[in-house]
Amino acid sequence: MPEIAVRKYSVTVEEIFHEGGPAVATPLKRGAAVAVIANPFAGRYVEDIQGFMEDLKPLGLAMAQRLLAAMGGDVKAIEGYGKGSIVGAAGELEHGALWHVPGGYAMRELLGDAKSIVPSTKKVGGPGTRLDIPVTHVNASYVRSHFDAFEIGVTDAPKADELLFALVMTTGSRIHARVGGLKASEIKGEDGLR
Repeated sequence: MPEIAVRKYSVTVEEIFHEGGPAVATPLKRGAAVAVIANPFAGRYVEDIQGFMEDLKPLGLAMAQRLLAAMGGDVKAIEGYGKGSIVGAAGELEHGALWHVPGGYAMRELLGDAKSIVPSTKKVGGPGTRLDIPVTHVNASYVRSHFDAFEIGVTDAPKADELLFALVMTTGSRIHARVGGLKASEIKGEDGLR
């Protein structure tokens, strides 16, 4: 398979103290790591693309490590995650789906014991396209307080022949979560759902 040709990386971290309610002593951190790479399949239909997922695994792990470092470096502090991709116009949606295994694998491996599926989204778009990446709790997808999304985008990416891959991590629930449902303290850890 082709080499991974990275054009740029971006890491963003937010610290949220309140959403209009009382300020908290320890802010919620939400962060995203983005990589913009050449799409080796741009402009043509290639039947067998699955092998590229294996090639992307080191990129996924490096991105997860960058993001964790930016979030403070404590694996145990990460409570939520998600992933996504934007495919440049000369590619197809299936090229964005190549990120499912490498992006999810990277965060689950780095976080060690994460049990829930890493939620994902993808789309085709041009430079400046924005993408809302869904976020759920790392150990139980039904923890309602951690349902969230993080918007990512890069002003000059993806170009038509590029792929933009993103990983998202959070350190907790929405800052003023209060709509009930399964609490993080009630996770059974049996199936990644509850």
